[in-house]
Amino acid sequence: MVERRKPIWIKEAVEKVMEYKKRGEGETVSIHDCDARYLYAPLIADHDVPPFDRSPYDGFALRAKDTENASRENPLLFEVIDEIGAGQVSLQKVGQLEAVRIMTGAQIPDGADCVIMLELVKELTEGGKKYIEVKRTLHEGDNVSYQGEDAQKGSSLIDKGERVTPGIKALLATFGYSKVKVSQKPTVGIIATGSELLRPEDDLVPGKIRDSNGYMIESQVLRTGGIYKKYDNCADDLEALYKAMVAALEECDIVITTGGVSVGDFDYLPEIYNRLGAKLLFNKIAMRPGSVTSCAEIDGRLLFGLSGNPSACFVGFELFVKPYLRYWMHSNRPYTCFITGELYSDFPKPNPFSRFVRGKLSYKDGRVYAEPVGLDKSGVVTSIAWADCLIVLPGGTRGYQAGDQVDLILLEDQQGSGVPWQERKLSKL
Repeated sequence: MVERRKPIWIKEAVEKVMEYKKRGEGETVSIHDCDARYLYAPLIADHDVPPFDRSPYDGFALRAKDTENASRENPLLFEVIDEIGAGQVSLQKVGQLEAVRIMTGAQIPDGADCVIMLELVKELTEGGKKYIEVKRTLHEGDNVSYQGEDAQKGSSLIDKGERVTPGIKALLATFGYSKVKVSQKPTVGIIATGSELLRPEDDLVPGKIRDSNGYMIESQVLRTGGIYKKYDNCADDLEALYKAMVAALEECDIVITTGGVSVGDFDYLPEIYNRLGAKLLFNKIAMRPGSVTSCAEIDGRLLFGLSGNPSACFVGFELFVKPYLRYWMHSNRPYTCFITGELYSDFPKPNPFSRFVRGKLSYKDGRVYAEPVGLDKSGVVTSIAWADCLIVLPGGTRGYQAGDQVDLILLEDQQGSGVPWQERKLSKL
């Protein structure tokens, strides 16, 4: 019997998913293994940075008041009483018309309050002593990096939930985090359905296609920061799919199925949900592609049913699964970042529902453009490979023209957004 479904708006579907959002546990890993992980605790400065007043340049440390009358017409001579490199400390105290040769990063010697850069002086030797000729006036603090100006001891530098970037990793090392507390990666169970599916190594035969969705979702999970557990293709077998779902629920934090979510005789997902006692959150969304995306909940765990069509499957993951996984890892910006740009070419196809078109970004004269790539059909694979954004075309139109302002969801974004894109505009999206 064909099931009749009532679509809900995208905004409502996102809200239903995030009603069940939860934070995962933490674990400690080596700093070598923390890249792209999410911090489970804020990064706190355990000392001042810099830890002492230091020189940011190679030059000479001296007293600013001694340069008060220095000029091109009146060069002043300063005796060089010491020379120090980074990691060294001078035992000399700088006095009147004295200077210490100092390297980048070295501690400012006692008595000195400024640094003149090496290329601005002339070095001289007279009577076995070294001097520098200064032809300009300096002020106290010139070319000095003061203790604590970058970070002060006890201050929170990076919030919990931030994704570790090369810059954050540098901070971790700076403050002695050889071990880093990060959020545990959620485990995502992936079950592809369909008797027509072959493995990549299988030869093509009439009526069969190679499974792309399962491998695509693997990559999407990894890009989001999770880990996956792949289960064998269940073909179109109710009992096999049920057993796989039971096993996945025991071993994984969430479960994703691809295929089996439409309204044909071999689409068993609604029956599986019933057998499991899962609560159906939605099974149709007013969007293209991916209208038959489903989600159910059982004991606080979510079951996502994504379309068997590759583009629809891809979009369903990006809109509904990704923010749930990012929140799990303590991100405070779980939604994919979006920007506004201009449509580069016409898109004449009518839109009864909001449409997410795979697109390619370009930049010209300080403006952002996005052009649809490939065929705009839910079963198309190539356009996913070429795309770096989703062009959002709100429904209820007869198409869009080049130059129209559109929202662009950035597929390679890793920093995220605190709100989903649809909260900015039409409440029904």
